[in-house]
Amino acid sequence: MIAPLFLTGAEFWADQTVNGLTTGSIYALIALGYTMVYGVLQLINFAHGEVFMIGAFAGYGVLVGMGGDDLTGVMVALAIVLALLAAAVASAATSVTIERIAYRPLRNAPRLAPLISAIGVSVFLSHLVDDGFLGGQSKFYPLIFPNGGISLGPLSVSYLQMFLMGSSLLMMAALYWVVQRTGAGRAIRAVAESRTNASLMGIDVNRAIVITFVLGAIMAGFAGVLYGLFLSSIRGSMGFIPGVKAFTAAVLGGIGSIPGAVVGGYGLGLAETLGREVLNEIPGVNLPNEWKDVVAFSVLVLILIFRPTGIFKQKETKRA
Repeated sequence: MIAPLFLTGAEFWADQTVNGLTTGSIYALIALGYTMVYGVLQLINFAHGEVFMIGAFAGYGVLVGMGGDDLTGVMVALAIVLALLAAAVASAATSVTIERIAYRPLRNAPRLAPLISAIGVSVFLSHLVDDGFLGGQSKFYPLIFPNGGISLGPLSVSYLQMFLMGSSLLMMAALYWVVQRTGAGRAIRAVAESRTNASLMGIDVNRAIVITFVLGAIMAGFAGVLYGLFLSSIRGSMGFIPGVKAFTAAVLGGIGSIPGAVVGGYGLGLAETLGREVLNEIPGVNLPNEWKDVVAFSVLVLILIFRPTGIFKQKETKRA
């Protein structure tokens, strides 16, 4: 009896670890937008969760328009690729519009002004989609991904989870390459160091800032589609909780650091998934699934108290 019981326990914790990494992949993609905008503008873009939401709906529209649940074979792969591209375009367009209308006029204002503007844009977009277009109803992603997966000992990973984790890692690696190896990336890093000095060196500061918003929004748009494929249900208010958790991940990793956002995303995904289960191991404790949010926000509080700079502490620079 001991061996089967041990195997069952191993399978359970392996499944929870995979779930945590899958969720963490989505948090990491969203967190990249927060950390990039903060690194350049020292601004917490609290409308970023709604950029993620717009991407989810853009991907949903493509999948439904191409046939939804009736998609089969190679059409499934094509539909997912087109959904990701549509989400990237829609999220990028939304983010650029937000930057131009809500943030750029306040760029030299006290920090509280753009923060309030960001919160206002977040509430506006959420209610516009949820109440204005959907009437408070949820939409459901077509169940088009093939069932099944692979098993290795106690570890079992579905094809969908493999796709989510693999594609998110590929997207994050591509973003890191763009920032570190391209001219646009060098411009972004120069503006992050000093807008004044970057301008004197001939860099178009506004263009670099817009590119920063676009890159972060593309990651959020991708995350929106992956979220829809994984959890199925989407709605206009869906961006708030994942957005705040992604912000927590960015703070955990060290806001302003791209590797930090990735590590923070995966760390938070594992913490909230495994944390509730660890607490449930205490005799007499039976916490519901909603306690994952409690664990996630407790991590935020603890990080802000004990290590507000995060895991990857950023070197302080003088900005002008």
